[in-house]
Amino acid sequence: MNELQFGNKLRKALNEGAPFDAPIAERLRAAREYALSRQKLEPAQVSGLVWGGNVFSQFGGPSGFSLRVLVPVAVLVFGLLAIWGWQQSVRVAEVEEIDVQLLTDELPPEAYLDKGFEAWLKRRSSF
Repeated sequence: MNELQFGNKLRKALNEGAPFDAPIAERLRAAREYALSRQKLEPAQVSGLVWGGNVFSQFGGPSGFSLRVLVPVAVLVFGLLAIWGWQQSVRVAEVEEIDVQLLTDELPPEAYLDKGFEAWLKRRSSF
């Protein structure tokens, strides 16, 4: 019987509530405390503890930022500037389209500035 099998048998006996004499129970308690004091942390627990105490160092410390923060921020700023530039070009294209329609129309541009022409358009659209 190896150590693992013996431990499993002992665990099963303890879980079933096997009665032990007082000296045996005391030795088991002392052995358990000794085993718990020598137990190593599992890798999942270690990484959680390291992350909890190392929050600032992942960002380059409390006084600076690392590339993990600067690169996404730079990409975001570049993307926002590209969207703004695209919207400006769309607005310019719309204004150019209106200008082309006004200049190629048979009516002279001065007619659109005339108050009488505006009144005539309103009357005509009401028919």
